[in-house]
Amino acid sequence: MGRLYVLFESASGYALFKVKESEVIAEKDDAFQKSVVDFGRFSQIVELVGFAPFRSREDALDNILSVSEGKMHEHLRTFLEMNLGQVKSKKKAKFSLGVAEEKLAASITEQLNIPCQRGETVREVLRGIRNHFAKLTPGMKSDDVVKAQLGLGHTFSRATVKFNVNRVDNMIIQSIALLDQLDKDVNTFAMRVREWYSWHFPELVKLVNDNIMFARVAQFVKNKKNLSEDDLDGLEDIVGDAGVASKVLDAARASMGTDISEFDMINVCTFAKRVIELHEYRKQLYDYLLSKMHAVAPNLSALIGEMVGARLISHAGSLTSLAKYPASTLQILGAEKALFRALKTRGNTPKYGLIYHSTFIGQASAKNKGRISRYLANKCSSAARIDAFSDTPTKEYGEALRQQCQDRLEFYQSGTAPRKNVDVMSEVFDRLNKNKKSKKNSEDSEDEEESSPVKKRRVSEDEAEPVKKSKKKSKKKSKSSSNMSVSVDDENEDDSKASSSSSSSKKKKKSSSSSKSSSSSSSSSKKSSKKKRKRDD
Repeated sequence: MGRLYVLFESASGYALFKVKESEVIAEKDDAFQKSVVDFGRFSQIVELVGFAPFRSREDALDNILSVSEGKMHEHLRTFLEMNLGQVKSKKKAKFSLGVAEEKLAASITEQLNIPCQRGETVREVLRGIRNHFAKLTPGMKSDDVVKAQLGLGHTFSRATVKFNVNRVDNMIIQSIALLDQLDKDVNTFAMRVREWYSWHFPELVKLVNDNIMFARVAQFVKNKKNLSEDDLDGLEDIVGDAGVASKVLDAARASMGTDISEFDMINVCTFAKRVIELHEYRKQLYDYLLSKMHAVAPNLSALIGEMVGARLISHAGSLTSLAKYPASTLQILGAEKALFRALKTRGNTPKYGLIYHSTFIGQASAKNKGRISRYLANKCSSAARIDAFSDTPTKEYGEALRQQCQDRLEFYQSGTAPRKNVDVMSEVFDRLNKNKKSKKNSEDSEDEEESSPVKKRRVSEDEAEPVKKSKKKSKKKSKSSSNMSVSVDDENEDDSKASSSSSSSKKKKKSSSSSKSSSSSSSSSKKSSKKKRKRDD
């Protein structure tokens, strides 16, 4: 094949090396194995041809991501074309390029027609280059190489581990663990408040049974001697019953408890206040857990409840791990001790674990608890897989699965046959597709409505321009027509004048001719009269 070049993708940039003695490497003799460790010998085998450092951290991450995906980055393309030149055909190449990544080698061969090889020779050379890269590259220090590798490793890990922040199940695991711990701590602290304050007011224990209510009453009453009828309204607000409030007042007046100093009472009230604050925080944490379960596992929450679903996720380690469990494992999840004890003693294995706290098992009869637990575990497994691997979270599937479990309970009791799972799931799937299409259509219509005023403005402007032009043209035409009318009027006036003058001249001619005719007729009449006289004479 001719000369052998090796491409090395480091955290600092791309490096191209020329192998001088490829035949010695192919033989795998002891001399080459020693030269990989010894820089003096290895520098005689390999020669640096070119080095293209990365411009920034983002550029390095972009290039390394392309290498991991088997794509040739534009930076690598220009680097290879600059150092190896353009190859017209793969067969006419007088050299070959050694590349570690198989997909990257195929991409380079396809785009640049450079023949690439991957073998034992290339791997041995890359191993030596990796050991002596800082010494083979001028201006490079070993500390710089280590820092570049560490920084790129962190950024590459952050980029490759892509997850949705709103769907992190780790928060659910921590929340349910803290919630269980708070339940234990609040119960222990409330019992301590009851015991501590009972030395001063022992009758209050029988009147107020709730622990948190007892702590609030103790914080409100403080010293029983100071309790009066004016405090009945406050006691009634805490207890919620006027009769209980009056009983507390009567018991405080006839109490057999010991007196407590003000300093001791301050400590008791402070501790009661802390218990009340812990109880309030427990409520906030519960609401937070509900919101996270609705965001992370909405179908599992709709099927089995938020608390049971959170305990299943916590026991499995993650929602993905829970989705990978078969239904038989999920059914006894949380009852591992009972399972192994049954296997050891060859007794009956447990029928349910954490899913026992579901309402479906409580509604079933004793003989059907095992059947409904097996059916419920199957549906929980399906819901967990939908939540773990679906792109758009929705609780439609969970509600349908819950209705199936309810129908199964009715089947066990009355014998009415439930619907098939295929029909139920296909119905939900079709409904979700219709909702997606309607949402897309509504979004498209909204986009059109938003863009329509702009279009109307443009159209109105486009229409206004020819209207203005037509108005200008009409004005010009009106001006020209007015000018034409003025000229026509002038011409008409001239014509009228000319016609009047001609008519007057014609009248004059007529009058002159008529006068001439009248004069001629008068002369002829005179002559005729003279002739008549002469005849008479």
